[in-house]
Amino acid sequence: MVNPKLQALWNHPAGPKTIHFWAPTFKWGITIANILDSSKPPEQVSYAQQTVILGSGLIWARWGTVITPKNWNLVSVNFGMAVTSMFQLARKTQHDYLSSKDQQEVEAASENIEDQ
Repeated sequence: MVNPKLQALWNHPAGPKTIHFWAPTFKWGITIANILDSSKPPEQVSYAQQTVILGSGLIWARWGTVITPKNWNLVSVNFGMAVTSMFQLARKTQHDYLSSKDQQEVEAASENIEDQ
């Protein structure tokens, strides 16, 4: 009656009948929240929070490939967490360190123009 591929997914040791499916599925909320936070100003990004999300994502993505059976849902959600947190950390670092140098260069250039 049921497609054999769907039945295999349903009966998989990390399938929808187990916590090994649902925990990573709900963890996608962290990745989605991180994507939505991209529209917020970089001043509101926390180095500590994003570093923890990055570390957790990398550790658990690796773990998802080591355990038996391999849990590709766990791997993908944690890889997504790591990627989005790297993006947020890059935004924050660029804002805190690179944009201040650019700002100083612009101010110095405008002073030079006014002096002429």
